[in-house]
Amino acid sequence: MTTPLYEVEVLQHEADARLIQQFLLSDAAFDDPRTTPGEVAYFHAMPYDALAGRCVCLYVRNERGEIAGCSSYKENEQQTGGYEWDYLAVHRDYRKLGLALVLYEAMLERLREAGARYLLTYTCSLEQYGPVRKLFDRCGFVLTGRCPDYYYEGEDRLVYYLDLRGANAN
Repeated sequence: MTTPLYEVEVLQHEADARLIQQFLLSDAAFDDPRTTPGEVAYFHAMPYDALAGRCVCLYVRNERGEIAGCSSYKENEQQTGGYEWDYLAVHRDYRKLGLALVLYEAMLERLREAGARYLLTYTCSLEQYGPVRKLFDRCGFVLTGRCPDYYYEGEDRLVYYLDLRGANAN
């Protein structure tokens, strides 16, 4: 069986923003059922922030035109070439097909074109987030920090850094 090719799209239309919002708020987007109030607010706002140019949202559709995965990133507040990679979500029915890597590579290409210096990203220390931590390791990110009990008690925030000018940038 061959894996279908997925085209990465840049969010540009309100109808797609609604679909992405619904996907991010669905049970199929994340394995951790405990979202924080801030995450819920972000999932509501991010697609519309992307339409307003405050971030970039990349996504892929499945063969039925439904959202199979999405990711967002933005330049940080210093506006000196540093970027933050926010949520990466792949529908549970489409995991292990390489969609996370497809979304990452599309983002990386856009960041290089923009002359980005580095990329920061974050994830949770819980076991459910092991696959994304493996992706970060595979892509050359370095774990640079831990914020204890950041999300909830016992759920640390892990901070990852990728130098886009260095040899580690895959």
